[in-house]
Amino acid sequence: MGSIASPFVLLSLLLLPTLLVNAKKTYIVQIKHQDKPESFATYHDWYADSLQSLSSSPDSLLYSYTSAFHGFAASLDDEQVESLRNSESVLGVYEDTVYTLHTTRTPQFLGLDSQFGLWEGHSNQDLEQASADVIVGVLDTGVWPESKSFDDTGMPEIPKKWRGECESGPDFSPKLCNKKLIGARSFSKGFNMASGGGISKNPKEVVSPRDSDGHGTHTASTAAGSQVANASLLGYARGNARGMAIHARVAAYKVCWSDGCFGSDILAGMDRAILDGVDVLSMSLGGGFAPYYRDTVAIGAFTAMEKGIFVSCSAGNSGPEEATLANVAPWIMTVGAGTLDRDFPAYASLDNNVHYTGVSLYSGEGMGNKPVPLVYDKGANSSSNLCLAGSLDPAMVRGKVVVCDRGMNARVEKGEVVRDAGGVGMILANTEANGEELVADSHLIPAVAVGRKVGDMIRKYAQSGPNPTAVLAFGGTVLNVKPSPVVAAFSSRGPNMVTPQILKPDVVGPGVNILAAWSEAVGPTGLDNDTRKTQFNIMSGTSMSCPHISGLAALLKAAHPEWSPSAIKSALMTTAYNQDNTNSPLRDAADGSVSNPWAHGAGHVDPQKALSPGLVYDISTEEYITFLCSLDYTLEHVKAIIKRPNFTCSTKFKDPGELNYPSFSVVFGNKRVVRYTRTLTNVGSAPSTYNVTVGGPSTVGIAVKPTKLVFRSVGEKQRYTVTFVAKGTNPTAKAEFGSIVWVNAQHQVRSPVSFSWTQL
Repeated sequence: MGSIASPFVLLSLLLLPTLLVNAKKTYIVQIKHQDKPESFATYHDWYADSLQSLSSSPDSLLYSYTSAFHGFAASLDDEQVESLRNSESVLGVYEDTVYTLHTTRTPQFLGLDSQFGLWEGHSNQDLEQASADVIVGVLDTGVWPESKSFDDTGMPEIPKKWRGECESGPDFSPKLCNKKLIGARSFSKGFNMASGGGISKNPKEVVSPRDSDGHGTHTASTAAGSQVANASLLGYARGNARGMAIHARVAAYKVCWSDGCFGSDILAGMDRAILDGVDVLSMSLGGGFAPYYRDTVAIGAFTAMEKGIFVSCSAGNSGPEEATLANVAPWIMTVGAGTLDRDFPAYASLDNNVHYTGVSLYSGEGMGNKPVPLVYDKGANSSSNLCLAGSLDPAMVRGKVVVCDRGMNARVEKGEVVRDAGGVGMILANTEANGEELVADSHLIPAVAVGRKVGDMIRKYAQSGPNPTAVLAFGGTVLNVKPSPVVAAFSSRGPNMVTPQILKPDVVGPGVNILAAWSEAVGPTGLDNDTRKTQFNIMSGTSMSCPHISGLAALLKAAHPEWSPSAIKSALMTTAYNQDNTNSPLRDAADGSVSNPWAHGAGHVDPQKALSPGLVYDISTEEYITFLCSLDYTLEHVKAIIKRPNFTCSTKFKDPGELNYPSFSVVFGNKRVVRYTRTLTNVGSAPSTYNVTVGGPSTVGIAVKPTKLVFRSVGEKQRYTVTFVAKGTNPTAKAEFGSIVWVNAQHQVRSPVSFSWTQL
């Protein structure tokens, strides 16, 4: 389920209650900000006093939040929680939740290395210089500051708007920050509380911004790492490594620890990043879906959006099942994952003269050419086929290549289990859950990963052949792979279960086998016994696609400083492409079928086109608030998100789908007709004329009025109304898809449409 190299990184998207060793638990308490008595100089003083009056110890207040959220996090027992819930000044008391991480050829693949001038009337150099004013805040596992990806050679002075700092720690000197890595902080009080003082007990956990996991360094360098020549993972993917916005600044906020990322710590990181002055927030983490007023990331992101900060989050790694998305708030850019046109082929040759191709990043000595016995144990011990720890009988596997089914434990851990039992190689075979998706890993023994169909043939041969044997071989790095991109099977899918009228994910970006910087505190597999050191690592997950979009947003912000976060999002969505490099529709790695917008959103990002989208769907803070008022929330719930004390929902949409979103999700339910009005803003040349083209299933009639939009000036807004009519009933109740495209000679402004006949 999902995909990532490190065993520290759980790949499910579960929203779990924190586990505590005493009667107290961490709670996040939402406060009516305006109720603060004048006798208290600060909110912190008020919160601390309120807690002491509940006979709480002075150190029970973990965090005071002032920007991303109004309230505090504290360690409380049941009685104190009840007292707070009965207080007039308290909007809500929520138990802390744990979020999980969703865990270099991409610049060329995305067209960022071409010299044609990315941006009308400007060169690449202009854009890179402008991006030095943009600050990308990354909430993750911290940063390895010595990485060459954070070299600041040639960078101008730090922007005056920056209000952040580099915190010191036992293993982290503030001097390690520079003009590239301009800030580094850590937030551990929620984790420490949840793990019963886990930091003091765990020698690997140090209260500092240093990254001992690797994930945070990888994501930060993907978004905005400097150019590094001759980078590779132990020889694989050799070439120039660089982030999307190589001159943008990086600020690292360590909010994730060995047990995950706690909501109280995430909120503290977001709170600080907003006050510090970041322009982009990149968060490759998430929990299960919850109403927005219960989702700490959504609440913090709302404040960020209101202050002009672009927020990019990973969609999650729970695909290919439907309705598995995280981070679906419309003011967040929700990013799925696709493949690159680069691969790492590996081969399994069986003694029946059959040769199968898979993938691997194994970099040690190979097996040679001599066939060795092949074994697959699907016996009474049901875990031996999965190669779980302790499940393999050394007498059965010693000196052999072992077939291991994918699932349950980390892919690299299976190889370690085989090695420890005396096996000399592994074939990692997908089951139905992962289909044909192939993710390469830096295995500790010779190992080849194969898809389900090939896996079934190898399993059958291993169980039925008289003396089955195999030889494994490794093919290095291959470029210009076709077809690509392909939507990753692990990438989480729609529909959006929080607000079905908003189509999610928004886009896909590169998220499979991505080379980026790595922490030297941990080997490339993340396993305790992996003593190898590497400055770069190859990883997969929506964790990797999210920072690609964060970095691209930084470039768009540099090119168009006046654009709102929603304008940047619209530009990335309406210019995305839906065909691969064979000119065929995007495919789904799960089963090779044609992908759809529940998997890829508007399509795969195209940064060159996004810099000049022609038209954008802009959304103001007030419109987002009208959207929230149209949901089935109480006024107090809406206030909890928007943080406005005297607010009343005086305006609301008849239907949440009326939000001026760059895509459409039509839920007919018991209605036959759904009508939406959208407003487009001209950010291209003037005068300009656009004509509409629509596509959709035969079961739906689509009418757009007017069919032509004329813009006489830059910044001018024009409205259109689209009417969707369900023709009869949809007998299968299966979702169908279409598109609405505004076209002129220079631009195609494309919106995907999804149709559902039943209430989701």
